[in-house]
Amino acid sequence: MKKYFQITFAMALLTLTFAFKPTNPELEIGKPIPNASFKMLDVNGKEVSLSEVKQKNGLLVIFSCNTCPYVKLSAARIKESADLAKKNKIGVVIVNSNEALRNDDDSFDEMKKYATEHSYDYNYVVDKNSQLADAFGATRTPHCFLFDKKGLVYRGAIDDNIKDANEAKEHYLTDAINAIAIGKPVKTSSSKSIGCSIKRIDTE
Repeated sequence: MKKYFQITFAMALLTLTFAFKPTNPELEIGKPIPNASFKMLDVNGKEVSLSEVKQKNGLLVIFSCNTCPYVKLSAARIKESADLAKKNKIGVVIVNSNEALRNDDDSFDEMKKYATEHSYDYNYVVDKNSQLADAFGATRTPHCFLFDKKGLVYRGAIDDNIKDANEAKEHYLTDAINAIAIGKPVKTSSSKSIGCSIKRIDTE
């Protein structure tokens, strides 16, 4: 009986190894925008790339979705961060990489509804086969990556309290955006992103 359970456990581990696609490490600070020319379908029906959205002072990329409870808790903060970035001539792209849920609540039609409900006036795009998430090493929603003119200056969470914005003591993303706007170094360049896992599919 013991040997049977050992074999069953080994088979289960083997199944898990093939069932879950490993993700790349998070993009390193200082690195340029990866896959900058990769075209993605925006909720407005047009295809855009990160290089096209980038503005004079940089680019903010937030991996997000329609469904994650942590995204819902952060909805107002995501919009505030995006609005602040745009105000300071930083392009904004919200990326939905939940390819495994594309036929459900993270479908393109649902993304369009979500963007309308939340008054998005920036790009909300479909990351087909999670290619951009793989290039960035993004694993969670929300997961933020902020670039200045030269490269990545901040990656991670919006602030230090995903559950309650009013209790946050460190406002990582806001501080980083404000630093870029006045040409100052970003004090905190990385933090731990807390949220739902990006729902990838195995395309191999």
